[in-house]
Amino acid sequence: MAAKESFDISTGVDLQEVDNAVNQAIKESQTRYDFKGTKCTIELDRAALAIKLDADDEFRLKQLLGIVREKLSRRQVPLKNIDEGKMEVGGLGRARQTLGLKNGIDQETAKKIVREIKEGGFKKVQVQIQGEELRATSPSRDELQEVIAFLRARDYGVELKFGNYR
Repeated sequence: MAAKESFDISTGVDLQEVDNAVNQAIKESQTRYDFKGTKCTIELDRAALAIKLDADDEFRLKQLLGIVREKLSRRQVPLKNIDEGKMEVGGLGRARQTLGLKNGIDQETAKKIVREIKEGGFKKVQVQIQGEELRATSPSRDELQEVIAFLRARDYGVELKFGNYR
């Protein structure tokens, strides 16, 4: 029997890079002229996998969001894995927003990926859902490389990572 080749499909963000980007965004917001004398904050909640933004008004919140996006993209954190929550405007015009960090493929997306691989005509490829990641196996490495190219051409709302290619 031929040996089975496999690879894992996963997604996630590097929390250390997110932490570095948040720290850089905090420093920039403290030194920018348009934020002088304001009470705008950026916090990383590692336990909840979220970045919390709080600003004096909606305009400054949008400015903070732009700073955070820029710093995250410079640190190679995929912006597809950032789930921007709804902007909440509270009393006295204060605005808040929570940015969720996606670490792992949710069940709906995993099932969609499995279905599309099966419908894609890859006869010998088996795909298993293993928690928050997927494992694709096949006797042919070439077919697995075709699956990777097939998945890269699609948009699932998250940045897919391919690892453990054996």
